Amino acid sequence: MRSTDIKNQNRKAESIWSRSFIIIFFANMAFNMGLNMSNSILSIFADSLGATAAVIGFIVSSFAVSSILFRLISAPVMDTYNRKHLVISAALLMAVAFGGFSISTSVPMLIFFRLLQGCSMAFGNACCLAMVADMLPKEQYNSGLGYYSLAQVVCSAIAPSIGLELVNRLGFHWTYILTAGTMVFSAFLLFRLKTSFIRTKKLKFSLHNSISSEALLPSIMMIVMVFGGTVVNSFLVVSSRSKGITGNIGLYFTVSAIVMLVTRPAIGRLTDRYGIVKIAIPAFLCNIVAYFLISSATSLWSLLPAAFIAAFGQGACFPAFQALSMKTVPPERRGAASCTNFMGMDIGFLTGPIAAGYLAEHIGYTAMWRIMSLSFVIGMATVFLLRHEFNRIEEEFAANQPAA
Repeated sequence: MRSTDIKNQNRKAESIWSRSFIIIFFANMAFNMGLNMSNSILSIFADSLGATAAVIGFIVSSFAVSSILFRLISAPVMDTYNRKHLVISAALLMAVAFGGFSISTSVPMLIFFRLLQGCSMAFGNACCLAMVADMLPKEQYNSGLGYYSLAQVVCSAIAPSIGLELVNRLGFHWTYILTAGTMVFSAFLLFRLKTSFIRTKKLKFSLHNSISSEALLPSIMMIVMVFGGTVVNSFLVVSSRSKGITGNIGLYFTVSAIVMLVTRPAIGRLTDRYGIVKIAIPAFLCNIVAYFLISSATSLWSLLPAAFIAAFGQGACFPAFQALSMKTVPPERRGAASCTNFMGMDIGFLTGPIAAGYLAEHIGYTAMWRIMSLSFVIGMATVFLLRHEFNRIEEEFAANQPAA
């Protein structure tokens, strides 16, 4: 069995909030702060460089191309080498990518550094997820990952508004310089993480080591979720402006994130208690309703109810499917399972904005939102039809893992 990366990450820990968990939590927060600031302004930056709606969709999703390719390498690397060093390197590479954004003067330059960003993504978030999964007690798995994902929630609450405000005050160049700084700060925090790592196997590249077949079902659900969910970050600002909606659109992200911040720990506890099936189906329904509200919105204030409702859908599904992917494998294969899970997210990020951009360009933004909501209909139907398989994974995890 692979030696754990975190010194005190055994399952006998009574509290989720160990020193290692706290360090990873705040490092992940800094990492996602930069990502959310960048993503919230990327579409308008590309628009300022003359990109069409379809090209904007490609730029937004292009990082997923390199991310998917490098995940085939990162999975066995993560299960062989010290994950702490890998995630530090990923944060510094992301800083370089954001520095590149700051000097980009054309669409091809923007695409190049977006692809470089994907290389970093192949290691960064997946390493952190695998490290966190190793330290959580099984009875609090969904709760623990729910708390861990609060770092992303906090960032989504404030980063888009900060990014948009910085662009208005400082311009794109200095805004991207600051996002690079958040990545350097994330790396600094991770340097302070105490690890006890002993390499126990040789690096071997194979399909089995790169992709976890056990985690394919949660990964497919992430494709479905992200395919539809990525439209908000990619096109909410642009589509709202096209409809004449004025004001700080970043308020949508703030409202959504505040609701998730308040409700996600409770949703995690409910998932631990009742299982993913009873949580995911109503969560997908929330996303469907939210997209219809967005498609009909005519003012900033009419967007906010959609933000409130979508928060329940997003807040329930993402940590639940991430937890499920970690439950499908033993600890020594969590690198492969984590990469498989994030590969599903990458595929969703790659295809979702491209499909949405094509639809927006040919039939308009209103119809685009409604058609993209079909992704959540498919997700809801899949969970219902395969409910026995989802329940089997959770039951086997509870039966096979050592007690806390």
